[in-house]
Amino acid sequence: MRAVTLVSPGAVAVMDDWPEPVRGPGEVVVAVHGVGLCGSDLAVVAGHRPVPALPWVLGHEAFGVILSTGREVTDRRPGQRVVVEPNYPCLACGPCRAGVTSGCRARRAAGISEHGLLAERVAVPARFTWPVPDSWDDADVVCVEPLTVAVGAVRAGGLRAGDPCLVVGAGAQGLLVCLAVRQAGGVPYVVEPHEGRRALASEVGAEIAAEDARFPVAIETSGVPEAFEATVDRVADGGRLIVVGQSSRPARLSTFTLVQRRLTLRGRLIYDHPGDFAHTIALLRDHDLRPGRVLRARFELADAPAAFAQAADVPGKSWISLPRTEEDS
Repeated sequence: MRAVTLVSPGAVAVMDDWPEPVRGPGEVVVAVHGVGLCGSDLAVVAGHRPVPALPWVLGHEAFGVILSTGREVTDRRPGQRVVVEPNYPCLACGPCRAGVTSGCRARRAAGISEHGLLAERVAVPARFTWPVPDSWDDADVVCVEPLTVAVGAVRAGGLRAGDPCLVVGAGAQGLLVCLAVRQAGGVPYVVEPHEGRRALASEVGAEIAAEDARFPVAIETSGVPEAFEATVDRVADGGRLIVVGQSSRPARLSTFTLVQRRLTLRGRLIYDHPGDFAHTIALLRDHDLRPGRVLRARFELADAPAAFAQAADVPGKSWISLPRTEEDS
């Protein structure tokens, strides 16, 4: 079968002879219909996040249809349309038992610590597949995983109805944060140097932040240390800064500023199982969020190398659609 792999740092190739998935007793085999691309995928391709072996299957934001189930699976069935929750915590350690599965030290991450999901068929743990209606648009379904990250960041900020919220960076994740802010009753304001991304932010209901404005909540999504430093100055005294973007380069923040201005600083890593995915899917069912609006580039499987090469320059989010067979239609 075909799979999109990293064959060397910076080199992505579609392999035609990748082995078929081997399903365990608690797993399901999913025919993958679409995979979104995000910054962590690009970091893997660039070599900034080393992977265990090469070639390496990429991707983690996947949805598709279940083809078969393992003998221990009782709550999933062939033909179900599902989104994959691509981080698999152990569910037994201290953080997991406390409900903070994002802090699991044994967490397995598709596309990073184990092969990813950008293949025609994949085997995944059944409990980390989430059924979604057949009527939902593919564009919305492919955004479920990154939207879950965005919704969690907004909740961590304690945003109240009517609050203005500064969103730093209007890349794909920042745009989804803007949608989550609006759904929570807040008003998103963006800081973004790229004209095309600013225009997209306006399309999804965000305002452009005035240079002298301060905000009770700010969410940093860019991962640029200089942007983080500037964001600190934009948070109102007593306000909260949620950091989603990541960089290995250090950023400066004086404890004098942190203490004197009574700031709350919190890093937010992915989401916690099972509550956060369930919450996002419920939001999509009950509200007209339409996260697929942030998608701006769609590629076929054969064009995956071009998708990865162009993703950083596309205003909005890129995704790859996979062909469907009679078996998984």
